[in-house]
Amino acid sequence: MKEKVDVEINRLVDRLTKEQKHDGSWAYPFETGISTDCYMIILLRTLEMDDENLIDALVSRILRKQGKNGAWKIFHDEEEGNLTATVEACYALLYSGHRKKEDREIHLATRFIQRHGGLKEINMFAKVMLALTGQYKWPRYLPVPVKFILFPVSFPLNLFDLSLYARSNLVPILITADYKFSRKTKRSPDLSDLFLQRGDDGDWEAELNDWRSFQTPFQRGISSLIGNPEQLHELALQRAEEYMLNRRESDGTFYSYFSATFLMIFALMARGYSKKDPIIIKAVEGLKAFQTSIGKQTHMQYTTANVWNTALISHALQKAGVPSSATVIKKANQYLLGRQQMKYGDWSIHNQDVTPGGWGFSHINTFNPDLDDTTAALRSIRSFARNTPVYRQAWDRGIQWAVSMQNDDGGWPAFEKNVDNTLLSWLPIEGGGSMLLDPSTADLTGRTLEFFGNDTHTDTYQPFIKRGVKWLLQNQEKDGSWYGRWGICYIYGTWSAITGLAAVKTRSNHPQVQKAIQWLYAIQNQDGGWGESCKSDIEKKYVPLKESTRTHTAWALDALIAAEGKATPEIKRGIAYLLDASVKADWTTAYPKGQGLPGGFYIHYHSYEYLFPLLALANYREKFY
Repeated sequence: MKEKVDVEINRLVDRLTKEQKHDGSWAYPFETGISTDCYMIILLRTLEMDDENLIDALVSRILRKQGKNGAWKIFHDEEEGNLTATVEACYALLYSGHRKKEDREIHLATRFIQRHGGLKEINMFAKVMLALTGQYKWPRYLPVPVKFILFPVSFPLNLFDLSLYARSNLVPILITADYKFSRKTKRSPDLSDLFLQRGDDGDWEAELNDWRSFQTPFQRGISSLIGNPEQLHELALQRAEEYMLNRRESDGTFYSYFSATFLMIFALMARGYSKKDPIIIKAVEGLKAFQTSIGKQTHMQYTTANVWNTALISHALQKAGVPSSATVIKKANQYLLGRQQMKYGDWSIHNQDVTPGGWGFSHINTFNPDLDDTTAALRSIRSFARNTPVYRQAWDRGIQWAVSMQNDDGGWPAFEKNVDNTLLSWLPIEGGGSMLLDPSTADLTGRTLEFFGNDTHTDTYQPFIKRGVKWLLQNQEKDGSWYGRWGICYIYGTWSAITGLAAVKTRSNHPQVQKAIQWLYAIQNQDGGWGESCKSDIEKKYVPLKESTRTHTAWALDALIAAEGKATPEIKRGIAYLLDASVKADWTTAYPKGQGLPGGFYIHYHSYEYLFPLLALANYREKFY
């Protein structure tokens, strides 16, 4: 076993080393299904930008993903298919001009859509896209008025009570919905056969009735604004426009997010910008730069994950024994040093008087740091911070920023502090609190504690550590697991929590730690591995995948290695699975291990198949050899 572990560690180290880019980063694809591919086609056709090579390539990938029943799925074990994804694909294929209504692929897709309720049943974001492109009616009234953007931060409900993801998408929607803006072209397809009953193209009204109970806070806020109503209305639109323009990255994208940039382009046209305006042209070019190649197929990434990949891989390589003096580590850390953020972003609104010092997810991102990337980058540069002043300065700034981002409840969020107004979590929007809020989560809290415990040797009696531990213990699920917001899902959260608790010296025989360990043992598969379905995220309870994956197995093993004093039979079986599955290449390899929006889109991090098994094996070797 020892020899095999060493061989596999060396194989993974060699593979990762060879795949490092010239600039020191790792640019593994950030794969999120077909939605972004579809939206890129729809955007190009709407703007009448004829990039036929790109459209051809995206059409090819979309068609390859279609199931035999005509539907598209967002994860492998989704029942028949995903209605919204199928509508998006059908629309994009028709708009591309490469497929017509009578073609078999469209015929099968249309039948699936009609059997599952038609356009009335798709998610709200897709309805917004259809409204923007003239295929769906805007609602007569907007539940969240554009004047909402004028509410001061001191008001009980304001723009910055929303998560960054929600804000970046909502602001352009507020503009376009206010104008009821839409743009059709001569090439726009006819989707009328996807409305099953008269009036389905305006069914927002029934959905939005659920919002009426939330009108009072908005009305109260509007009545408190001083000024002429028409002038306030125009001021709100100007502020919304400025919000977008002031948060563009150097590549022209809005927050370096595909969906936010897509919506911004339409919002600017609603405000009177020409489709050929340099700002819009640059935004489109920025989105085009999100292209990546997956198995010789072109995919539009939602964003890039270079900083995240690089920080995680550099740390895993160092844990596996690659010295910090090695070129691969020097290049990686030099790359990360250049990506530390020095700008005050929206995070500073709820966290004033703190110097910037975090890291973001994308290599494009310059003012949107997050806790996960910050602690991951700090883990990677730790060895350099000891003796090199420039790294020490970056280390100190990063530490200060990470500590300052702790929520008042003791846990840590992803992007912004104390963005957890529970009133908003009840709004009837797909994803609910997951999209609208940025609360403390077990995965962020666990990994932040793990960093402070293992990489800074912070005194575990520090008040902020004790508060983090208390939050974790109070938020354990009844079955012993923890829910992980940014991964799939309960295995991910439990791994983060256990490794975090172990790092800050929570005793391994603590009843709650033992309950978590027993839960992991109970869900181990017969082949020795672990696997979890994306359905866990939708049902908010653990749902087994019925197949093991290398990534889930690595997470479960890493948790058990951290908590157990010896290599138990279950751990040994898990290690054996990782070794036996080292060259596994089936649907489980590409199964999403990350989540973006529950029930909406999931993420296949291509790097995870290598870096997390490497980390688990390295930790196993270090502790039990």
